[in-house]
Amino acid sequence: MIYVSTGGFKNQNFNDAVNELSNAGIVAFELTGGKHSDNSLERLTALGKKYALALHNYFPPPKIPFVLNLASFQDDIVQSTINHITNAIDLSNSIGAKFYSFHAGYLIDPLVNELGDKIINQELNDRQRALDYFIDRASSLAEYAENKGVKLLVENNVLSRINYESFDDNPLLMVEATETHEIIDRSHPNLGLLVDVAHLKISANTLSFSENEYLDRFYDNVDAYHLSDNLGLEDTNNEITISSWFWPHIRKDAEYYSVEVYNKSPKFLKTQVELIESMLI
Repeated sequence: MIYVSTGGFKNQNFNDAVNELSNAGIVAFELTGGKHSDNSLERLTALGKKYALALHNYFPPPKIPFVLNLASFQDDIVQSTINHITNAIDLSNSIGAKFYSFHAGYLIDPLVNELGDKIINQELNDRQRALDYFIDRASSLAEYAENKGVKLLVENNVLSRINYESFDDNPLLMVEATETHEIIDRSHPNLGLLVDVAHLKISANTLSFSENEYLDRFYDNVDAYHLSDNLGLEDTNNEITISSWFWPHIRKDAEYYSVEVYNKSPKFLKTQVELIESMLI
């Protein structure tokens, strides 16, 4: 299934974003972010009868924003994150959505307005301890999701050069291959891998590893892909083209592809879906 992300419609609620996109002939949507909306279940149920839906990360957006972090050392953040993911799994089950995906954790607790931007330097939590916390908590949620008929997916984080230089270290989990392998290998089988190729390109550029080798290494493990492009410096959600770098290295039989291209018209996003379809033949 090829979904179109609503992430580029931050100033709309999900219902309005889906209606706008569907007018261009798009029929599958990855719901993420946007404005808080009451009566989510009722509206999602109605949309689920007409379209294919998948819920991602910060959806449904809570009234009081916070940053999801299953690796946090702060009990309130951990509980808020678990509550959010549990609710998203329950919603997915209720509307017949097969997947819920979220980002891997952090060694810090960034502010909402720091996501996708420079993060203020702060002391990093112990990496192995944070990794153990993340795997344990994600595995428990994956088991819960399995009982609800939902596949849980974890997405690779993006490490920009500005944040790497700010910390003189990597403050994020699951950026490179070794940690990706450990998370997938040690976690509950219902925790699958979502690779964001744009995140990967930036992280590989920052840490000087091969993005192609990463995709090849996890080829058989990947359940889903987020597709967009950039110059390897920032996550700019640029359009994908027939010559985008990742085509030779991604599966053609994955269950889940999402167009994460922003600042384009619904008609243009429909052409992006058609391009992906043509490249997966």
